Amino acid sequence: MKTRYIFRTLALTGVLLGVLLWSECRFPARLSAHSLHEETPATTGLDERLGAKIPLDLTFRDETGRPVRLSDLVTVPTVILPVYYGCTNVCSYLQGGMASALPAVRRKAGADYRVISVSFDETETPAMAARAKRMHLAAMNAPFPADGWRFLTGDPANIRRLTDAAGYRFQRKGRDFLHPVASFVVARDGTIVRYLYGTSFLPKDLTLALLEAQSGTVGATIRKVVGFCFSFDPAGKTYVFKLLRVSATIVFLIAGGFLCYLLLTGRSRRHGAPRHP
Repeated sequence: MKTRYIFRTLALTGVLLGVLLWSECRFPARLSAHSLHEETPATTGLDERLGAKIPLDLTFRDETGRPVRLSDLVTVPTVILPVYYGCTNVCSYLQGGMASALPAVRRKAGADYRVISVSFDETETPAMAARAKRMHLAAMNAPFPADGWRFLTGDPANIRRLTDAAGYRFQRKGRDFLHPVASFVVARDGTIVRYLYGTSFLPKDLTLALLEAQSGTVGATIRKVVGFCFSFDPAGKTYVFKLLRVSATIVFLIAGGFLCYLLLTGRSRRHGAPRHP
């Protein structure tokens, strides 16, 4: 009787895994990418440089006009938005999309992560950066620390060193610019860990990218869990839940627990059975 239960359990496990594999192949668990693709000349675009480091010795001016080094700001996982504040098109949408997503990110801005908008227009001033900061923080309709999102301007040399390190290529066209619609996430040492595309952000994608950028023992443990349950889809530019892996693990755990239960209960019945002379 016990052997029959074990074979039934193993057969059911195989059937469930087969169904999960079929559903994973037929209906992949992929979320909307919210990506924006634009046709731009060859002089503009983005060459992903995951694992490369941005130079943290660069100096910019913050929204108050004070000089600030990137090393003083990139002290936590940081999302960097290359923009120009005079843009009334995608740059405004990009920062607006970030402002919409940040209140739903379940981490503490300034302490656990930081966002930096950096203008690649060397003619823009700290006053323009301050105006952009007021506008986007007000658009959140939620408390947000001023130090959690900084707005910078700089000179051509520092701007180019930053964008070149990230593989971000832009070109001036009259009073405007041709440029990619993308941002990137860096760790505390400046290592680029993820690129995010488009003007809309999923709080889930932001949170997982920040966890990838987190360092330390706790961060390594979290990254292992994130890596087990999610994978980054380079085509969709979003994190995808690994349905088959997680479901198979759960099925195996349940099946293993049931087998242990059958073995233990069978043993206890055998030992507790009355003995006849």
